[in-house]
Amino acid sequence: MMNHTLHLCSVHDGDGADELAAVVHPQRGVALVRDLIRDFRGDVREVLVEELLDRLESAASEANDTVFRDPASVAYGAPYRHPRMLWGIGLNYVEHASDLSEGVPEEPASFIKGDHTVIGPGEDIPIPSQSERTTAEGEVAVVIGRYCRNVEVEDALDYVAGVVPVLDQTAEDILQRNPRFLTRSKNFPGFFSFGPRIVPLAEAVGDGILADMEVSTVVNGEVLRTNTVAHMRYSPEYLISFHSKVMPLYPGDIISTGTPGAIHIRAGDVAEARVSGVGVLSNPVITGT
Repeated sequence: MMNHTLHLCSVHDGDGADELAAVVHPQRGVALVRDLIRDFRGDVREVLVEELLDRLESAASEANDTVFRDPASVAYGAPYRHPRMLWGIGLNYVEHASDLSEGVPEEPASFIKGDHTVIGPGEDIPIPSQSERTTAEGEVAVVIGRYCRNVEVEDALDYVAGVVPVLDQTAEDILQRNPRFLTRSKNFPGFFSFGPRIVPLAEAVGDGILADMEVSTVVNGEVLRTNTVAHMRYSPEYLISFHSKVMPLYPGDIISTGTPGAIHIRAGDVAEARVSGVGVLSNPVITGT
């Protein structure tokens, strides 16, 4: 796995309008990337594209204390707004497939979402007027950290910049009308939330293994679906390898690895994705248009 200790995130500036690329140092707190690399004005995806992680590690260790903020004092946005490629995986937990009376696919059931679906922590998930049954799905996603093509399963985690909680939404009633409507059912605005931080895989796993990571879908504070990565049909490593043999994966590309269970959400609810060792992502639900 990639060797770094910094969390990657975006934080709102003083008036809440702009989102600025930032890092979280495990001991020192939050620092804006532009305060560590003076000529940088991009987003977190550009940190990965420009291969700045090593440079940021050194800069964060050497910087004056005045550039750091208390992590509890900042408001987080989506880590970045425009992933080049955003893969989702359907029916990847065996128990979730059984709940839906579906068989587990013999190959990963992947789909693509547009960047117009992206929102960040605390932003509203709008229920589209075209749907009478929208679900929220807590997931963990892997973020690609370097160019990745035709890699084997045993090498796949070497290409991961980190992992992040995700809420993936589906207009389930639209999908149930016809499985060919999957793309439409997954691509309404606000149907992909991620954040608050991209956490290095080594930290997220700790002394354990990736298979032990627990992923939960939570609505209004109640844990309604939960499972571990061990019960995925296709592991994150396999998904990276599989998709790298379909097309090149580039820094900042995201593979969201599937949900232990989808929960019907309504306006007024608060949906959460909880991922052990990684964090909690929370979004309120509203009536959309």
